[in-house]
Amino acid sequence: MSSYRAPVRDLAFTLQAVAGIEAVAATGAFPDYDADVMGAVLEAAGQFSEEVLAPLNRVGDQKGSICKDGNVTAAPGFADAYRQFAEGGWTGLTAQAHSGGQQMPKALELAAYETVHSANMAFGLCPMLSLAAIEALEAHGTPSQKEIYLPKLVSGEWTGAMVLTEPGAGSDLGALTATATPRGDGTYALNGQKIFITWGDHDATDNIVHMVLARLPDAPAGPKGISLFLASKFLLNDDGSLGERNAFHPVSVEHKLGIHGSPTCVMSYEGAIGELVGEPNQGLSHMFVMMNAARLAVGVEGVGIAERAYQHALAYAQERKQGRSVWTGQPNAPIIDHPDVRRTLSVMKAKIAAARAICLSTGTAADLARHAATEEERKRWKGREDLFTPIAKAWSTDVGCEVASLGVQIHGGMGFIEETGAAQYYRDARIAPIYEGTNGIQAMDLVGRKLSQDGGQAAKDLIAEMKATLTQLPALYSGKPVERMANAIEAVEDATLWLLDAKADAAKAADVLAAADAYLKLLGDVTGGWMLAKAALHARAELDAGQGDAAWLEGKITLYEVYAANILGHASSRLAAVGQGGALLERMSLEVLAG
Repeated sequence: MSSYRAPVRDLAFTLQAVAGIEAVAATGAFPDYDADVMGAVLEAAGQFSEEVLAPLNRVGDQKGSICKDGNVTAAPGFADAYRQFAEGGWTGLTAQAHSGGQQMPKALELAAYETVHSANMAFGLCPMLSLAAIEALEAHGTPSQKEIYLPKLVSGEWTGAMVLTEPGAGSDLGALTATATPRGDGTYALNGQKIFITWGDHDATDNIVHMVLARLPDAPAGPKGISLFLASKFLLNDDGSLGERNAFHPVSVEHKLGIHGSPTCVMSYEGAIGELVGEPNQGLSHMFVMMNAARLAVGVEGVGIAERAYQHALAYAQERKQGRSVWTGQPNAPIIDHPDVRRTLSVMKAKIAAARAICLSTGTAADLARHAATEEERKRWKGREDLFTPIAKAWSTDVGCEVASLGVQIHGGMGFIEETGAAQYYRDARIAPIYEGTNGIQAMDLVGRKLSQDGGQAAKDLIAEMKATLTQLPALYSGKPVERMANAIEAVEDATLWLLDAKADAAKAADVLAAADAYLKLLGDVTGGWMLAKAALHARAELDAGQGDAAWLEGKITLYEVYAANILGHASSRLAAVGQGGALLERMSLEVLAG
């Protein structure tokens, strides 16, 4: 089984050449950040992921976690690895200094966490949820909640959990029934059952902070009647020390297709004591701070698991010998010398690079939305962040599944055998398109809200930037690589303008929703290609300046050509699907589907 190697050089290059992290540094909001710090953080994250987390990936899959007598025991080795993780300060990378954080850019945190998810996706889910809880409390917590809970979450001494879903509710949070009854002392009694609670209980830390959605007694029906509450696994004494166990516990852990090392809990709240976070009946909007953070992080999970599956497949393709090489004529050649295997690996690598660039660019957009110099700039970057978030989550997690599946394919029959390890990446990757609102929901969010919330300006600005990059490509390529980008940008522009027009007509609501999935895939495909083109242009500039590793930089130029040939050419079919119309799907009635 191949070992994991953190792609530190690729991560640093993407942050600087594509995501534009230097613009974030230039805001002055991150006084302790510079390029040397970036390099040190990525190297340290990569080393920890390679040496501590990757060796636990297999045992986590095979042994999993155990729920017994109302307590969950993490997979073997996970608790100790988490304590090392916390001691390394990895949960405090982007947290504010006043809470004990290191106040680093979001994109750097995402890059570091890619290595964690690659090495051990099941493990990475635990601190990922703590990061989301930190953001929610920073945005909506009371001064007391921030003082008590943030330092513990930032240090990693305690972990966070996001507690939304209930039996029968699924993604329809407006249907949840958990209740929060005032206890007369400013706290609330939480009652109900929650399902799919990732790392809802474990033994890696002394305490777990649950962020719970529930309804107040006088709450209106539906999503407008939801409030957000904080419930600590152990109640706190007046001096901040841990007291008695709160009245909630895990009933069981789910038996899942993958990520066996991550305890996905069914939780029961039986009069558990909780505190209101933010305003009454505003819990859904407050929780969206947490959910949006998690959506971007899940996109990075997709990149991470794709990278791990790719490395595994690449190693196998070099070891497995079969047939004659068409390039060297060598008999009994490694299968990497077969054109279809080489093509498959090339597409895998290109899609990973594109997904990585999209996710890290979303991170820089988030930082600039908060810290750019002017209100106008902050508004523009907020539009970019909002536009990119559903793409980062959905497109990148689809890439994770596709690349993991191709990894199995490269192994052939051996890929279907658990002992080779390729199947685990495929099983683990499959949850990411479901997490934090399925990818279909992300597509509906993109066309239903994000595309038109500023009159389509964010999308129009993006298209203008793509066109500006297109004008530079003839200096680097000729023929098809340029033509395919031009055609792809035109397809995105046509689809965008059509959707903006259709959204203005209530009679075309079904047409818009029928277009959602295809539009997200189209925009993801073309945005990814644009970013690889930017990377290629940057690589050319470094070569011309006599800087860097020439062969490695030439690879960046070639990678865009691979992407243009294999992905951008599909833009016309994506555009056709955008325009299919709701009436076509309406005719696909139950009688037709079942017939």
